[in-house]
Amino acid sequence: MLYSMTGFGRAEGMVNGRQVVVEIKSLNGKQFEVAAKLPPILRSYELDIRNLLNSKLMRGSIDFNIAVKQEGASKPMTINTDLAIYYYKGMKQIADQLQLSEDNVLSTLMRMPEVVVPESDVLPEDEFSEVIKIIETATGHLMDHRGHEGAALQKDLSERIRNIEALLEQVLPLEAQRTDKLRNKMGNALREGVGSENIDPNRFEQELIFYIERIDISEEKTRLKQHCTYFQDIILQKEVSKGKKLGFILQEIGREINTLGAKANNAEIQQLVIGMKDELEKAKEQILNVL
Repeated sequence: MLYSMTGFGRAEGMVNGRQVVVEIKSLNGKQFEVAAKLPPILRSYELDIRNLLNSKLMRGSIDFNIAVKQEGASKPMTINTDLAIYYYKGMKQIADQLQLSEDNVLSTLMRMPEVVVPESDVLPEDEFSEVIKIIETATGHLMDHRGHEGAALQKDLSERIRNIEALLEQVLPLEAQRTDKLRNKMGNALREGVGSENIDPNRFEQELIFYIERIDISEEKTRLKQHCTYFQDIILQKEVSKGKKLGFILQEIGREINTLGAKANNAEIQQLVIGMKDELEKAKEQILNVL
């Protein structure tokens, strides 16, 4: 089963009178990168939260947001006077320029960010363990979303590889024709160049064998088939994060297809190789989304 790197998860719960809301969004990324927005009450636990997200989500660009709201009785609060004065100066400058009234400026200041904050409010460790459970629930929902998206990716990637295998099967009947065409081409060139009576049959066969060996694609066909089979096997494994491994296999598939095209020496085989390359490029685009 495949998982996409794209997903969304949300969870909420109550922890000792506090409402905790967690939202996590994941997008494509080569490594694990997280942009975390935490309230002051949880900043001392930021490293723990990042480590948890890394272990659960593994790869991707993660946008993590957690909000903690106090319900019931209020707790001691403190006013950031310096910040309030800073906000006031800016408001007064605007009001003077626009000739606006300064009514209700105090209530506006009290609603500005970080002006009124809880006094030394740090979440106890036993309560943080409950917050962890809510975060884990949100990551679980995100992984469910990733799995749903991954199912569509798996279907598309499997089809691309099957198409490459089908095109490879069409190469087989064309391969034998190349030897006859090469023999006729070389024979005609020699007869026109030196005359039929001057052709040494043994030397001609030696040269023919040399050129046949140069365009032999038996090994490329075998390896390409093996890589395609291995790709399909990896997709079905239970391992969660395997996008990088599948990407490496696609690189090997690409090498064999390129060598196949270089040795084709046949217009019809070249057309089939172009079809393989097209399917491969589509698979490479999709593999960027795989966890």
